[in-house]
Amino acid sequence: MNKIFKEAVLWILILIPFAYLATIWKTLPEIVPTHFGLDGTPNGWSNKHSLIYIIGVMGLGIYVLMLLIPRFDPKKKIEQMGDKYYSIRLIMGLLISSISLYLLYVGNKGEINQNILIALIGAFFTGFGNFLQTVKPNYFIGIRTPWTLENETIWKRTHRLAGRIWMIGGLTIILMTILTKNNYWLGILFISITAILVIIPVAYSYIEFKKIQLEK
Repeated sequence: MNKIFKEAVLWILILIPFAYLATIWKTLPEIVPTHFGLDGTPNGWSNKHSLIYIIGVMGLGIYVLMLLIPRFDPKKKIEQMGDKYYSIRLIMGLLISSISLYLLYVGNKGEINQNILIALIGAFFTGFGNFLQTVKPNYFIGIRTPWTLENETIWKRTHRLAGRIWMIGGLTIILMTILTKNNYWLGILFISITAILVIIPVAYSYIEFKKIQLEK
């Protein structure tokens, strides 16, 4: 795929929320909800102009960050990922664009369906997990613990496990949003599953490190 075309796709994802914001601008109330509790109830409001900055920081911020990361990678491992790294950038772009669109929709309607927002994040976990197993050792992306960064074998084993449980966890979250109607408990379950997806790979990398140490 042509490099210019690939970057254009990412820019389109950034601009879509701005285009949507332009179409609903006149119908937006002057004060819109911008923060919500675990049960989905609004508990923070801002002037509608803040939406411009929110979607700008989310979209452009992530784009610039992921564009610059390979340049600061001392081992150039991310560059070696090629199209796989672009796929990760695309997944991030889709997630941020989708969340931005939904937040704008919520700002216009004044109420949030927490299930939709959490399902989007679950879809991200599933997609990102699919690529975790292919991420090469680096200092920016992946399960970066002292033990994975020290040993490439531990990195590979940890990311093989993490990729699988992130995909399972992401699909579980999506299923949970379909079956769970209580917003409060949905938020608790989401936080719990997310914590598990983080803690298990970190603990596993330490256990594998200890195993290798004992084998020496």
